[in-house]
Amino acid sequence: MVVQARANAQGRVLARIESEAECGLTVEQAQERFANGYANVALQPPERTTLQIVADNVFTYFNLIFLALSAAVIAVGAFKELTFLPVVVINSVIGIFQELRSRAALRKMKFLTAPKAVVIRGGAEVSVSPEETVLDDVAVFTPGNQIYADAVVLDGQCQVNEALVTGEADEITKNPGDKLLSGSFIVSGKCRARLDKVGRDSFVSKLTLEAKRANHKVRGAMMHDLTRLIKLIGVVIIPFGAIMLFQQLRILHEPLEESVVTTSAALIGMIPEGLYFLVSVALAVSVMRLARRRTLVQEMRCIESLARVDVLCVDKTGTITEPEMLISDVIPLAAAGMPKEQISQIISDYAAGTEPDNDTMAAMKKFFTMPPKSRLARRMPFSPVSKYAGFELSGGQSYVVGAPERIMADCGYDGICDEVEKYAAQGYRVLLLAKLGGGLLAAQDGIKDAEPVGLVLLTNKIRDNAPKTFRFFAEQGVMIKVISGDNPATVSRIAQDAGIADAERYIDATTLKTERHIKKAAVEYTVFGRVTPDMKRRLIRALRADGHTVAMTGDGVNDVLALKDADCAVAMASGSDVACHVAQLVLLDSDFAAMPAVVLEGRRVINNIERSSSLFLMKNIFSFALTLWALIIAMKFPFTPTHLTLYSATFIGIPSFVLAMEPNKSIVRGRFLPNVLLSALPAGLTDLACVVGLMYLGRRMAIPEEQLSTMATIAIAFVGLLMMLKVSRPMNNVRKALVIAMPVLFALGAATMPELFNMTAITGKNIWLTVGFCLGCVPVMLILCWLAAKLKRALRLDKPARLKRRKRVKI
Repeated sequence: MVVQARANAQGRVLARIESEAECGLTVEQAQERFANGYANVALQPPERTTLQIVADNVFTYFNLIFLALSAAVIAVGAFKELTFLPVVVINSVIGIFQELRSRAALRKMKFLTAPKAVVIRGGAEVSVSPEETVLDDVAVFTPGNQIYADAVVLDGQCQVNEALVTGEADEITKNPGDKLLSGSFIVSGKCRARLDKVGRDSFVSKLTLEAKRANHKVRGAMMHDLTRLIKLIGVVIIPFGAIMLFQQLRILHEPLEESVVTTSAALIGMIPEGLYFLVSVALAVSVMRLARRRTLVQEMRCIESLARVDVLCVDKTGTITEPEMLISDVIPLAAAGMPKEQISQIISDYAAGTEPDNDTMAAMKKFFTMPPKSRLARRMPFSPVSKYAGFELSGGQSYVVGAPERIMADCGYDGICDEVEKYAAQGYRVLLLAKLGGGLLAAQDGIKDAEPVGLVLLTNKIRDNAPKTFRFFAEQGVMIKVISGDNPATVSRIAQDAGIADAERYIDATTLKTERHIKKAAVEYTVFGRVTPDMKRRLIRALRADGHTVAMTGDGVNDVLALKDADCAVAMASGSDVACHVAQLVLLDSDFAAMPAVVLEGRRVINNIERSSSLFLMKNIFSFALTLWALIIAMKFPFTPTHLTLYSATFIGIPSFVLAMEPNKSIVRGRFLPNVLLSALPAGLTDLACVVGLMYLGRRMAIPEEQLSTMATIAIAFVGLLMMLKVSRPMNNVRKALVIAMPVLFALGAATMPELFNMTAITGKNIWLTVGFCLGCVPVMLILCWLAAKLKRALRLDKPARLKRRKRVKI
């Protein structure tokens, strides 16, 4: 039936179709709608284009400054001072190449985890991508599916959680005629719904537009600090350069060419030309390394979160145990007097008429296979909030099955408590089958009249590699918190068998009534049972509020809210669509044993970035300080761009990239920017003291300026070697080779291409003066390093790092 017309600028105007739940659109109708712009196309591309990657790496603020300096140097005819320009080009090319490689790797991984949409086309179910669905398609939604377009329920019933788009965590029952908001997800039940608003017209697209207008770009703490530092440098160098050029020309009366060259050298020394590219490349390489380990990175900043994780929250099923559940036995309860065979028959009747939409139901259908004697007349889907499901058989009798303490909360749980706890303490997951006195409809608002009939015992096999995995985290100082919807005694027993420390400390989360109780329990207990989705989120928030960096692993719809609020959210690819969508990392093999390697990769890249960054900032601190000193005492800047090019390439550029790719399993300590500044400061100040001393003595001894500049270059190169020795500890073969090769490369460059790098032969006593200053740098740097270490301890930067709290924004 045609109900209305809709204008569309991309193609012909097509009339709305009131498609039926059983038939949906025809294939031809769907193709026509797709061709005319009525598809559910994403509002914005999920990744940057090649042009954007090239532009981001080429058209940077510092590249603009380098271009201006190049033009100034060319204008005064000092062409040989352009040796810094190839380094800038190489940095940009490497950055582009690595980002393109990283994007290609992510494309392959995302293809494997891309969600699928099921729609009715011509009366048959068809699996397509959400972007291939069109307006008026009839979609099939099942538990774990995220709703990808606004829709109206046509048939069936489901429980929906809209917390990801509205912030309200309550489950909402949707019946025929009710609207489904895009961005929300199905908790339980199954329905068919007609897509009513797609693409940019959908609710989630409007939210995305608002977020885009707000322009809240979320970065990790490291990238945030690094960006602030680079912005500060970018602002400061302009007045420094202008004042220095004026001083060289008007006060020192230097020729224009020399004034431009020395000013350019001072500014180049202040710019961390390769630092941002180094970080980008290191993170891109890390993404590819994780991809080779079958781990998909969906948010780059989660790599830093991984490195700083000190609390890991896990579920029982799928993490500690295998995901498949097995039913061990059925235990009749004496009070009911119902034989085991009759209990099995009732559950068989229920299982025969129910879809295996969760692991528990799949286990029931596999175990209870008796031919059905009664038809399933009505069904109440399982809810992770209520912890039970209900059903009514054709004979009129209603039952519920689920968590015993939730079913019998108002019906005398004490009468079966001992029996339930006995099996829970043995590690069984215990379900209760209870007969309802008031009917199924009355049970939807809470169970007031129920008779316990029998217990169903389920088991999960502990993963073979679980004890080894948890032992690794214990050795690394990472606390494990087990958060599960099961009986706390059951979870505690399994956690103890898996080797989790302090697993005997457990609590029933239903007893936590206030935020104060939750915060206290989050710190004191290891195992939390009977946890609702909202309680999981509140526990995560409590741990973060206590100063911890929290990672959360999950795979089901009951984990989504907690995943969204964790510092690092890790999903199993075999889990629900929405869990994979909100997660920052997805384990494609759904194997928790991959987590140690993932955490170590995070530590490797963050520790190495800190180590390499200190090499860059050593030069920047020294150049800023020397420029300031030169301005104060009206001294000519002793270096040219070519001097700094040789020094930067051999003692900063090459070593930083090599060290950034080295193994590093150390626990991340302190905050990025203070760590890097305190690490670089001793070398920068040693450089300053050495060069100022050389300039003072050189002028008193009438040493030619060309020799004095060469001596100063050798001195800062020696300090660069000392710094490289410092950041390379502990030594391995690669680092030993680096420490040997870089001085040799510097010496070869100076000896074989002296004109290119403005290196002049040093004669007589000047050689011994240079050696003396170099040797004098050793105790100066040792003293400054000792003072920096004391300051670091005073600022408590030697403690395991905590992430600065940053709000996650994800639509």
